[in-house]
Amino acid sequence: MPIAADQLLRVALLPVLAVQALMVRRGAVQLPEPAGAREGRQGRGPRLRLLITGDSSAAGVGAGTQEQALSGQLVKLLSRQFSVEWRLVATTGHTTGNAIEDLRRIEGQFDAAVSALGVNDVTRAVTCNRFKRQQAELMRLLSVDLGVRTVIVTGVPQMDRFPALPQPLAWILGRQSARLDEGLREVIASFPKARHLALHLPDDPALAAVDGYHPSPKAYRLWAEQAARMILDQV
Repeated sequence: MPIAADQLLRVALLPVLAVQALMVRRGAVQLPEPAGAREGRQGRGPRLRLLITGDSSAAGVGAGTQEQALSGQLVKLLSRQFSVEWRLVATTGHTTGNAIEDLRRIEGQFDAAVSALGVNDVTRAVTCNRFKRQQAELMRLLSVDLGVRTVIVTGVPQMDRFPALPQPLAWILGRQSARLDEGLREVIASFPKARHLALHLPDDPALAAVDGYHPSPKAYRLWAEQAARMILDQV
């Protein structure tokens, strides 16, 4: 496979990228995972067992409470038609490998799942091939071990659009996130129960949290609306 232009430039730009990455880490606003329930039951109607898993975005960083985050807003939408039994298994800093380790330790069966992973795989220089292998392992774990019938796999975010990242660091990370997302689509194509959710969000400053890195409650609402529509189309 030919080496992409950004991968070649990364070597030449390494000193600049290293300085920018250090500056971003030092200047970053450290937002906590929001308070609130991470499991529960809500709504009336047919039973729907829902699992939400992933990294800090799945955990709701950028929102003030879990009700404003992905989990709360998604459960609220689905509970209009279902009795939703939901569980959130997500942690700031998690890669796909970390998520697999967590999910291996939980018990229960689920009807639908939403995953959100990839940013930390990018920042920790996980190769595309390794990312694809781990995502395939995650899909098998969800669909076989945990019995999930519908897996909504959120695409790897376009990191070049993160306000907190300066150029050329944003471009380099953006190219790698796009590469991992392409690999993610390839993996999902082999799993009939999985659907890729490409978040198409408008260029609106209100969609970013104050750290310029995580979603705001408004972005979580748009994300939840798209995920809910996909789940309702499948269950």
